[in-house]
Amino acid sequence: MKFNPKKTMKRHIHSYIILLVAAVLLLASCANHPAVPSSCKDAGCLPAIFPDYCDVMVPCNIAPLNFMLPAGEYEECVARFTTPDGSQQTYGDGVKVQIPEDEWHAMLDTSKGKSIKVEVWGRKGDGWLSFNPFEIHIAKEPIDGYVSYRLIEPSYVAWTFMEIAQRNLTTFDESQIFNNEITMNNNRIGQCINCHSYQNYKTDNMLFHVRLSNSGTVIVNDGKVSRVNMKRDYTISGGVYPAWHPTAKLIAFSTNKTRQGFHTLNPNKIEVYDLASDMILYDVETDSVQVVSADSTLLEIYPTWSPDGKYLYYGKSVPLPEEMRDKDIRTTYPKVQYNLVRRSFDVATHKFGEEELVYDAASDDRSVTLPRISPDGRWLLFALGQYGCFHSRHHDADIVCIPLDKYDGTALTWETCSALDLSPVNSKGYSDSYPSWSSNGHWIMLASRRDDDNYSRIYFAYFNNGKVEKAFLMPQEDPELHVTLLKSYNRPEFMVEPVKISVEEFSRVFDP
Repeated sequence: MKFNPKKTMKRHIHSYIILLVAAVLLLASCANHPAVPSSCKDAGCLPAIFPDYCDVMVPCNIAPLNFMLPAGEYEECVARFTTPDGSQQTYGDGVKVQIPEDEWHAMLDTSKGKSIKVEVWGRKGDGWLSFNPFEIHIAKEPIDGYVSYRLIEPSYVAWTFMEIAQRNLTTFDESQIFNNEITMNNNRIGQCINCHSYQNYKTDNMLFHVRLSNSGTVIVNDGKVSRVNMKRDYTISGGVYPAWHPTAKLIAFSTNKTRQGFHTLNPNKIEVYDLASDMILYDVETDSVQVVSADSTLLEIYPTWSPDGKYLYYGKSVPLPEEMRDKDIRTTYPKVQYNLVRRSFDVATHKFGEEELVYDAASDDRSVTLPRISPDGRWLLFALGQYGCFHSRHHDADIVCIPLDKYDGTALTWETCSALDLSPVNSKGYSDSYPSWSSNGHWIMLASRRDDDNYSRIYFAYFNNGKVEKAFLMPQEDPELHVTLLKSYNRPEFMVEPVKISVEEFSRVFDP
């Protein structure tokens, strides 16, 4: 055989390339799967990881629970995960633990209905500390695949760019539903976009509001997009806070004249209050508006439907003390309180029954907002604070859950409602608001300011027949994003599917 130096050289180069690629992959694997420290000192406590995922119950389809040790205190972090079958894997890159999605979901599949053991080591200088192990419990029940939210600066004094975004909860994929700059007018006046809402967790029937420039309500009806103006000569305003009927092309709205106040001394930095508000029903098919409740002396807000569509629940204010009824709202707002009421509804005739008082919050010097009923109709969630209708800015606001079967026609109070123990869900001294249910009723979602008192972030908690588990922060690919993203997550809503209409397609409804 004749020797061919060119072919021999090509073979050597090819071999070198293979070895080089293998070496790079090996180094990457070693960097992502570091060795457990050979010697360490026992810290005698749980690790102060952020987010706090110690001993939480999570869905069997959730994205990786990536976390980190405090960067100012530690130089490195190593975590070892052990699944019920004895398989182990280590992770660590600097002070962060970031798990590849495929490896994480393989661990979830192995651990469904059981637990993953997590051991954490942290390096300070030349020494390693070993922390007490903890477990991540994997529920058999999945969470809805998607959640949407508005991203906005937390001050609300002034805003620039804002968006409504959607996130795949099984991965870290996030995409834009709409933003407030795409339809700016010639004077560069943007929009306030808010109050996205869906019918039965699906996106073929949905809406969001656009205010100021090119204002209106963008409604998707069976996948077709339109922009409507719900203001009538007999209503206070167009629709504001929405709730889709579960089966019919009907949307309940409160109509509101809202104002904001900004405090310098009050720890509740921002106050949002109503000057006037009523309850209306909008028929998507006929573009007609029906008044549900219009008491000029009281306020109606935050509608929600029972899962069977037979009842409309909403908050209704109680009369102010006689001596305060003619005073300016800027002085009387701490005395404005809402009870929870409901009306029966006939979907065939669109007729409502008389108003029933369901929960008397004012009798306990409290105010109820944002009611949500579980998909099986058994449980009622709401936010509870001392006063007002905007609890996302009130430090005393907590989430409350009561069994609806306790209501027999006589108004419930705190003493009679048999409220569940939601201490694993609520924070102490920080706002917890915007509660909602997953479509299977096993996951509660809320917006909380517990991490820094400024930014609202999304938390989830497992719910099973009246028992709740410790709430956990929505995972991010880079756990540091929780503190570097200078936006609040506003009005989080569960979805079983993504919004399929593009930003550009939504924008066309604003064309002249």
